[in-house]
Amino acid sequence: GVSSAASDVYKRQAQQLVRTIPVGERVVEAILELIRSGRPETTSISLVSENVSWGPGPRAGQALMLATRARALLDGRVSPSIDDVIALAPSVLRHRMSVSFTARAEGLTLDQVIEQMCAPFA
Repeated sequence: GVSSAASDVYKRQAQQLVRTIPVGERVVEAILELIRSGRPETTSISLVSENVSWGPGPRAGQALMLATRARALLDGRVSPSIDDVIALAPSVLRHRMSVSFTARAEGLTLDQVIEQMCAPFA
């Protein structure tokens, strides 16, 4: 098998490689727009403005950018697509925003909110 030291080196190289993957302007804009749409104070989506207590911060965009690059690389592609953004948005945003107590009590889930946020890009 691969030694632990070799495995660590491989992981570091993979992490460095992921960061070099180019991201097209359309994908960057989609990520920024998606993140902004999750903030109650900057969204045009009423479901968000009326039901989200706090939305994703700047690091959510950074995490989504990195995740889309990794997904593209693992899929054998040289750059991420908007489909990557949509596919990864729930995993990245789920713990970076919160619906209000009232919205939760009424049965609204964060996944439903994120789905609505992603709808314009689908």
